[in-house]
Amino acid sequence: MSEHGRSTVIPAEETRDDVNFLASSGSRRAFLRSGTLATIATAALAACKPGARGADSSSAVATPATGAVTGGTMPVVVPPTPRETADAMDAMHEKGVKAFPAKTEGKGNVLLEPRIEKGVKIYELTAKKTPWEVTPGVKVEAWAYNGMVPGPQIRVREGDRVRVVLHNELPESTVIHFHGLEVPNNQDGVPFMTQPPVKPGDSYTYEFTAPNSGSHMYHSHHNSTKQVSLGLLGAFIIEPKNRANEPHSDIDTVLILNDGLGGYTLNGKGFPATEPLVAKLGQTLRVRFMNEGMMIHPMHLHGMHMTVITKDGWPLPYPYRCDTLNIAPGERWDVLVKCTNPGTWAFHCHILPHAESETGMFGMVTALVVKA
Repeated sequence: MSEHGRSTVIPAEETRDDVNFLASSGSRRAFLRSGTLATIATAALAACKPGARGADSSSAVATPATGAVTGGTMPVVVPPTPRETADAMDAMHEKGVKAFPAKTEGKGNVLLEPRIEKGVKIYELTAKKTPWEVTPGVKVEAWAYNGMVPGPQIRVREGDRVRVVLHNELPESTVIHFHGLEVPNNQDGVPFMTQPPVKPGDSYTYEFTAPNSGSHMYHSHHNSTKQVSLGLLGAFIIEPKNRANEPHSDIDTVLILNDGLGGYTLNGKGFPATEPLVAKLGQTLRVRFMNEGMMIHPMHLHGMHMTVITKDGWPLPYPYRCDTLNIAPGERWDVLVKCTNPGTWAFHCHILPHAESETGMFGMVTALVVKA
């Protein structure tokens, strides 16, 4: 989360300490016991398959009274009970939840401060290959701006003069498209339509006056299926010059959805490495959803409703309430959440294969922590 205006920022380190609410003193012993059950279950399933090595049903007999196995050349593993199988699955689910928020290398969506020359706000973006840890121990080769996924967050004010300098250190050409910004045609970043592609080793400068305010994005528009999926994306937010009609929020955060790099991610990380949203009881949270992926993601908040206030940066004439908001590729939606219900609340994509499996929660899952 980034600080701007009246927004409140809670560092990742503080939130990680504050929300280590899921650990318990007996968890290690429970995991060891459940891990043993999981091993038993796995072995049992393997042994019970037709033709499995070590299973000789013709000569091995289990006595009804004791369940002991006698005879034959190899012992037969007794299948686990339904309770043992459930314990093994539950242990995997519990392990993931108790690891949240898990530490990983790298943090994306960090606010980029400009260099100012003669009143122009200058932002330098370098596109290059970058190792990126999506979940603990799982690293992928990202294509990133300034070594982070999502790329640095750019925030300016309507009417600001902005210069973005792209340095290409990738093995192929690239560009930057400012998605949602109503810039002059020659600044739109579409190869062979508005500009030449930026070759490897070259740089290119974009410059314009910040136009329509709202929640926008920037990303590659060259071989974009690959380049955006691998991480060439970021938030570009333009604050209105006149803030009189801006709704009040105590915390302002960006949540970028993607379904390419390393699977299903929120701000470049998959659960349990996603970052929780943390607020105090009574505060108002503004969430700016941005879908940089290729799939629809309905984001669902437990325990409280969202009030939808803008679509693609434009204020809605009639805000409305929901608890599940469908976000299509390229869309941006802004919502307000009045944090009136204390506790730790799941916040996830409700296409369930994007968020949970038999081994536990993963991917597009985080939590809203409302501290009383």
